[in-house]
Amino acid sequence: MTLSDVAEELEWSPAKLGHIETGIRKWPSVMEISALLRLYGVTGGQREAILTLVRESRLRPWWTEYEDVLSSAYVGNEAGAVSVQAYAGILVPDLLQVPDYTAAVARALGHGEHTVERMVAAYLKRQEVLDHGGPDDGLVRYHAIVEEDALQRVSGNRELLRAQTTRIVELATASDRVTVQLLPTSAGPHPGVAGPFSVLEFDEDEAALAYVEATQGGSIVEAEESVAACKRVWSELTRIAASPQVSMGILRRMALLT
Repeated sequence: MTLSDVAEELEWSPAKLGHIETGIRKWPSVMEISALLRLYGVTGGQREAILTLVRESRLRPWWTEYEDVLSSAYVGNEAGAVSVQAYAGILVPDLLQVPDYTAAVARALGHGEHTVERMVAAYLKRQEVLDHGGPDDGLVRYHAIVEEDALQRVSGNRELLRAQTTRIVELATASDRVTVQLLPTSAGPHPGVAGPFSVLEFDEDEAALAYVEATQGGSIVEAEESVAACKRVWSELTRIAASPQVSMGILRRMALLT
């Protein structure tokens, strides 16, 4: 059977099946694998052995090793998303941070050096989704809005500011999948003042969700109306932020002036 044959029989999108077959991005559920085994006529002990593998493979994904410094609920969804739209308020978005910036933020939160090191390691692991390309290999689209204030807050450390602005430019210019817009301080108050959030989109047959940051840990938002509200705020932020091209020019100048 071709991929299209199977997708049509199960009423799935070809993209969803492709992601399951590659095993790189899509983490298949027991129900999904059961449906495939039924279609392929796999029964008895072989079927049970495969389903056992599915259950075991879902027990400890990499991010569970960093639950003391990461939100597993968010990172698990981030790992399966095809599109992420991120606004981090007064911070540089996680996937764009250089290690020294992550460490500085961790120390500002009052963490000891052991936790700082773990946060840096966890963020570097998360950022691998930007290093792999293609529809069946990690994140397809990443769009971030970076507040100018987020960079100005580390302007006292010229080396860090240079490294962080350079990293953002490198990521945004190395791949069509990564888009970064700078939100200038001169824009004044805007809808993003309500706080940081991300919108995650999945395969066409999976509903989008949002993740809203909070002081005591963020929360996953799944209600269609609430996700739509986050999308409206995102749309307004992209409207008032500098264009990607202008943003790159500003960031390059910031890097040169430090």
